[in-house]
Amino acid sequence: MPGDLIYLDNAATTYPKPRPVLDRMIDIYGRQGVSPGRGSYDLAVEAEELAGAARSKLARFFKCPDPDRVIFAGNATDALNLVIQGLIRPGDHVVSTRLEHNSVLRPLYHLRQQGRIDYDLASFDGQGFIDPAEIGRLIRADTRMVIVNHASNVLGTVQPVAEIGRVCADRGVPLIIDAAQSAGVIPIDMSAWQVGAVAFTGHKSLFGPSGIGGLAVSPELEIQITRFGGTGIDSHSLTHTPTFPHRLEAGTLNLLGVIGLSLGLDFLEAEGIEVIHRREMELLARLRDGLAGLPGIRLYGVEDLSRHVGLMMVNVEGIDPEDVGAILDADFDIAVRVGLHCAPLVHESLGTAPRGGVRFSLGPFNRVEEIDRTIAAMRLIAESGKRSGKPR
Repeated sequence: MPGDLIYLDNAATTYPKPRPVLDRMIDIYGRQGVSPGRGSYDLAVEAEELAGAARSKLARFFKCPDPDRVIFAGNATDALNLVIQGLIRPGDHVVSTRLEHNSVLRPLYHLRQQGRIDYDLASFDGQGFIDPAEIGRLIRADTRMVIVNHASNVLGTVQPVAEIGRVCADRGVPLIIDAAQSAGVIPIDMSAWQVGAVAFTGHKSLFGPSGIGGLAVSPELEIQITRFGGTGIDSHSLTHTPTFPHRLEAGTLNLLGVIGLSLGLDFLEAEGIEVIHRREMELLARLRDGLAGLPGIRLYGVEDLSRHVGLMMVNVEGIDPEDVGAILDADFDIAVRVGLHCAPLVHESLGTAPRGGVRFSLGPFNRVEEIDRTIAAMRLIAESGKRSGKPR
């Protein structure tokens, strides 16, 4: 990490990436970086085997029964669009939540503006949790799917997906989860939780590069084809290949990203997902406790960290969140995310709209001394805000 930078924006992307992952990714791509599935020569076959091995790893990781049901996409947003656009039919109803990222909210809003669907959003309680019973109450006879953010990118709260999955299964409605913040942090068992599809991204807690993500799809869930193009097979037909995984993939795969994602999974397995999560939560508890003792700082949704990932949001009395972030960056070399975090309805519910808040998101490479430096910096900022007496 350059200089003395304290990087606390891991919810946006994990940084730095593990050097062994980067080095091996470039090495493998340098030796085998041809188009997978686009030729019968040995190197093309080897490239296809790399992609297949990555699918198998991801299927085991998410407890997806069929590796061919692991679809590669550009990121979690891309994957969510695949499943939303591919499942809805005119007149459908969708249930989601006010915790969602714009990767869910904007596709749903767009489809409603077109007159194609309607949707309802479940609220969350004062600590940032969804009540599965409310999901059940919102499901209607015409509900096509339920979409839930597994871990909030604003509050860090982890939703009771297994319970929500039972509610959805009892009503015969597929559950889709956005695992952008949870994949690689919280073990996910889509079979046991009765989840229809998991949308994930590679560049966060899976330690891969940006530009790669995907969708793990249950064998019971059929998704319509919404993208059409070359798949490397059935080239004689003008109809897009209907079988998985090609059904939802069009064009040449991002093989470099696939390789990096596969190596990121290896790194995660070697380190231990539980070990990394426990370390991040210990640091988060230290940060929370340090900030909670400072006058003029408000914390959101961190009273109970038992169902949480390593991020939290705060505000400083008398100082705009954007100014807090700028001061942390310029004066203390601390990188954080400020604003609405692409989740405007969370902030509307919290009363922090339109300015949002200051998000600290921890990663596997943060250290105790960095947390202590951050607490000290926030103390100075809070004191300056108190002296200014300016309303937020």
